[in-house]
Amino acid sequence: MTPIKTLLGATALLALAAPALAQEVNLYSSRHYDSDDALYTAFTEATGITVNRIEADANELVQRMKAEGANSPADVFMTVDVGNIARAEAEGLLQPFASEVIEANVPAHLRHPDNLWTGLSQRARIIFYARDRVPNPPQSYEALADPAYKGQICIRSSSNVYNQSLLAAIIAADGAEAARGWAAGVVANMARPPQGGDTDQLRGLVSGECDIAVANTYYFARAMASDVAGLSAGIDGIGWVWPNQDGRGAHVNLVAAGIAANAPHKAEATALLEFLVSEAAQKQFAEANNEYPVLAGIAPDTHVMALGTFKADTETPASAFAAHAAEAQAIFNAVGWN
Repeated sequence: MTPIKTLLGATALLALAAPALAQEVNLYSSRHYDSDDALYTAFTEATGITVNRIEADANELVQRMKAEGANSPADVFMTVDVGNIARAEAEGLLQPFASEVIEANVPAHLRHPDNLWTGLSQRARIIFYARDRVPNPPQSYEALADPAYKGQICIRSSSNVYNQSLLAAIIAADGAEAARGWAAGVVANMARPPQGGDTDQLRGLVSGECDIAVANTYYFARAMASDVAGLSAGIDGIGWVWPNQDGRGAHVNLVAAGIAANAPHKAEATALLEFLVSEAAQKQFAEANNEYPVLAGIAPDTHVMALGTFKADTETPASAFAAHAAEAQAIFNAVGWN
């Protein structure tokens, strides 16, 4: 594993220089990757600030913070997908931060417009297909609703936040009426009722249960890098499409984090966020978990790079995923996307 060294922002240096500070930060995280341990160890070594981590499902953490109220020990809330962190935002569980480091390192469309959260890494959600069965794969998300693909698509349930954010992005780009038509078209084209995670959708391509699947890129990259049962052995038969390259670009979602509304250690919380968008930490996100960095100039992992370069959707701000989340779920319910 790549050792992590970093230059910290002004807030982190303040934390180092102020002995009155508690020198700890309480992180509530829905990420469950062992590789993240190296990040927190490096942060502690660089700053002397101990990271106390509590891991659970995003919804569980939101409910815990609500129940704890003003006495919550949470300093930082970190989760996958903007839709999840938006739930904390909607409950008033986040507060704005001020950081020149984050503003310099993270593009504006990957941050909350009022600095309630920042993206830490990116995940592209794209189209995969069986090379030997699909001579003309869909080239856009909208094309997944084309009747030509009837009975061919595997995709997760509507309760999955990745799909909720994808539909929210389509609402933002195409409007609610078009988005509803799209969702109904995808339901009509499903090869099976939604089930399982992204890896299961990709396994469906190998087993022949479906011909087209929608999944986040890092699930595929993991299967390239290691032995994933039911997927890696047949991975050479899977092709991929970067959708909407002639238009707005491929949908990209985020791992995001913000400072808790009642954070007892706000300076340390800001220091942690600044560390996580530093060059060394961004390399760790890329190399250890097959994610795309938010910091420009950091190369993705070798297996991610094998997927090629692509145009990302920078026209639709990540905050729009949250803004249209409820409308997206209502559309899913209306069209029978279970």
